[in-house]
Amino acid sequence: MEHTTQGSTATPVVVGIDVSKDRLDVAILPGDEAFFVKRDAEGLDALAARLLPLAPEAVALEATGGYETVVAATLGAAGLPVVVVNPAQVRSFGRALGQRAKTDPIDARLIARFAAMTKPEIRPLPDEATQRLADLVARRRQIIAMMTAERQRQKRFTDRRLQKSIGRLLEALQRELSEVDAEIDTDIRGSSAWREKEDLLASVPGVGPTIARTLIAEMPELGALDRRQIAALAGLAPWTRQSGQWKGRSFIGGGRAPIRAALHMGAITAARHNPALKAFRDRLLAAGKPKMVALVAVARKLLTILNAIIRDKQPWHAQSA
Repeated sequence: MEHTTQGSTATPVVVGIDVSKDRLDVAILPGDEAFFVKRDAEGLDALAARLLPLAPEAVALEATGGYETVVAATLGAAGLPVVVVNPAQVRSFGRALGQRAKTDPIDARLIARFAAMTKPEIRPLPDEATQRLADLVARRRQIIAMMTAERQRQKRFTDRRLQKSIGRLLEALQRELSEVDAEIDTDIRGSSAWREKEDLLASVPGVGPTIARTLIAEMPELGALDRRQIAALAGLAPWTRQSGQWKGRSFIGGGRAPIRAALHMGAITAARHNPALKAFRDRLLAAGKPKMVALVAVARKLLTILNAIIRDKQPWHAQSA
């Protein structure tokens, strides 16, 4: 079977991969080629060697609770244009096509058709060090969530034995949090590139080490996209519900929830202590905007400023905010 390449005027090659625990089902468009390989080192090497000569436009696989990570990393490292797609969107796409049958080979072909139709943007995969930092930041969030839950229980329980149990667990979690913070600090301070980025980001009033490190770990595209693209990536770009003559309110959503949460906290602080963003928030409130709408706008403007700072490699005092 002959496949076209990206340089050809014919239909480009798109690959869909359905990832499961033990195997990868692969479908190649255009055409009907389908096969599977084991999800192990040998299978992944064989898959990369088989796909590279095809010069695919995209190699798409669903996010499947972590099974896709090593697949995406291996194929991306081999130079293939890997994109991880949202499984809910793929399922909705399948329903729109009237597809009810479900097997792994069928799913792989559906993923390929979804990527061919929607053309998701291919982004560079994070390198090993950045992925480690992202994992550490995620672990920090998990520990804080556990501590918050235990403190809520501490308020409800009156029994002394339960109080002591919660206290012991909180102490253990605090030790874990301190260790994770120390590892994050070591990683950040051990990389000159990350150290420079953190210092640039933290130069903005309202942005502390936690927010800066979350952005470094979770948004490697910072500084490489325009303000609209970076806002959409964070889930801070407004969208409007509209049907016919009816036009509803604007909403935000999607994007990377950890980034949006970090910027939300940063916006609260910046609206108090950052002169430019405080004045911006006050203008919105004076114009009659609800407080939450104003806060989202501050978060979006904060992200725009941070994006420009990383792009220009100039700290806050050199910016015309």
